[in-house]
Amino acid sequence: MRRLVVIALLLLAALPALAQAPQALRAEVLAAYPHDPRAFTQGLLLHDGALYESTGLIGRSSLRQVELASGTVLRRADLEPPLFGEGLAWVDDELVQLTWRDGLALRWDPRTFARRGAWHYDGEGWGLCFDGTHLVQSDGSQRLFFRDPKTFAVVRTLAVTESGQPVQRLNELECVGDTIYANVWMTDRILAITPRNGLVRAVIDAGSLLTPAERAAAGSESILNGIAYDAGNDTFLLTGKQWPKLFRVRFVP
Repeated sequence: MRRLVVIALLLLAALPALAQAPQALRAEVLAAYPHDPRAFTQGLLLHDGALYESTGLIGRSSLRQVELASGTVLRRADLEPPLFGEGLAWVDDELVQLTWRDGLALRWDPRTFARRGAWHYDGEGWGLCFDGTHLVQSDGSQRLFFRDPKTFAVVRTLAVTESGQPVQRLNELECVGDTIYANVWMTDRILAITPRNGLVRAVIDAGSLLTPAERAAAGSESILNGIAYDAGNDTFLLTGKQWPKLFRVRFVP
């Protein structure tokens, strides 16, 4: 009897963790489009039907507008060395592009691709999205930074946990309603994060997008990175660093 009581207590203690276990989803491919295999994708954004991309690497970083169907680069603004492009967001009729270790959030005119200025910040810049109120930034840790879209000042920080454990290496971000989607660097996982408390409520497996041959040809650094939401049909656009394709997907069980 005593042993049964102990087992029952252990099960009760485990209930909170079990309740927080994220839903397992996968990326169901609906369509595939060409993607520039030289683009070291760091940020992906769809706004009013136009696709924008931030690419990285010193000497190869850029801001781009890309034609989805063909992968053709319609417009491009290159970042001067040593700037290394990272996450990208649209806020208040302006494109904001992070840089990795340069401490600059570049502000662009989306009509002309002319640079309007920059905000300075401490630490590294990885992913960026706009939730309608704040710019949300990742820095490769488990933390997300909610920033004032007028000044880029930090308003609050959020620690992200999955089943009670901290999640490190949060990368490219996409804000969709009451969810923040985040790539996890060097993995094929996308996390669906609750911005109120930082809990991961779903994990999307995107490991089957490229074939083994395509992965081998792209190289070891060519990881999943790039999430854009298409509100017109409730789908997502996904790609990766130096991937030959960009995919339209739906997240399904």
